[in-house]
Amino acid sequence: MRETIEKVKEEIKKASISTVEQLEEYRLEFLSKKGKVPALFLDLKNVPGEMKKEMGQAINEVKKIAQERFDLAKGEVQEKDSKEKRDFVDPGLPNIPGKVGGRHPISIVRDKMIKIFERIGFNISHGPEIEDDWHNFTALNFPPDHPAREMQDTFFIGRDPDITLRTHTSSVQVRVMESEKPPIRTLSPGRVFRNEAISARAHCIFHQVEGLYINKGVSFVDLKQTLYHFAREFFGENTKIRLRPSFFPFTEPSAELDVSCPFCKGKGCKICKGTGWVEIGGAGMVDPRVLRNCNIDPDVYSGYAFGMGIERITMLKYQVNDIRLFFENDIRFLKQFQREL
Repeated sequence: MRETIEKVKEEIKKASISTVEQLEEYRLEFLSKKGKVPALFLDLKNVPGEMKKEMGQAINEVKKIAQERFDLAKGEVQEKDSKEKRDFVDPGLPNIPGKVGGRHPISIVRDKMIKIFERIGFNISHGPEIEDDWHNFTALNFPPDHPAREMQDTFFIGRDPDITLRTHTSSVQVRVMESEKPPIRTLSPGRVFRNEAISARAHCIFHQVEGLYINKGVSFVDLKQTLYHFAREFFGENTKIRLRPSFFPFTEPSAELDVSCPFCKGKGCKICKGTGWVEIGGAGMVDPRVLRNCNIDPDVYSGYAFGMGIERITMLKYQVNDIRLFFENDIRFLKQFQREL
């Protein structure tokens, strides 16, 4: 009996299993009901009682070896077979035309905004999305008790109050002012984060385009003409703008930027809530303290800054009424923008 067991074990080890056919032959020879391993168990009844335990253990070891060899070979053979099928090309098959995907509407609008400002001399600057307190708040003249520094408004990294997810791309402008000398004319597009409840009109993640121009003799008139140029280029040559007094820590004076409603042309509709105007961003003259924080002499240089939310402008352009659609990757929604390629 012992010799028979050793013989079967050697046959298992020497068996060639490199194809699907050989794998099936191996199974039939050793593991099927009429295979050699089950036959050993049938012969165990003829073994003397005092040797049954020893022979039973030996047969179980053979069974384990046979099963492990089969499982390993099965995985290798199946992987080889599937690769051969993947690599097989039938030249007689008809051609399957490729489907062209659509660009994301946020990308479309962002690129169009960038091109408008690039044509009038703005270069593009980028910065980190994880920022320190200096670049995100302090250098921009945010006081220590400003609400934006609270956890209900800002995402902090871990328990460190000095490290946050940036709340605006103005932090990039600070880095540009620290590393470059005027004249500076830069545009900072990017993703920002604020701790807001997600709804049809608001999201904790959104995108901004912020502009900065610093030089000698820059005035509010320069800011107004720049914004007017953008509005006409983006929304149409008959677009009007309106600047309403406002407050931002990093600009003085500050203003909210409105454009005449692109849908009703200022007559009043549900989009503009009957006012004829829609808000698209904020702007103002760079506060002298911000210039001084960035080692720029406010007695020599002045500048303006502006910022616009890309989602808000995209919702206006395409009449999208729910900001969450931009983040859901629903192919039914994105297919609508194939024509924008």
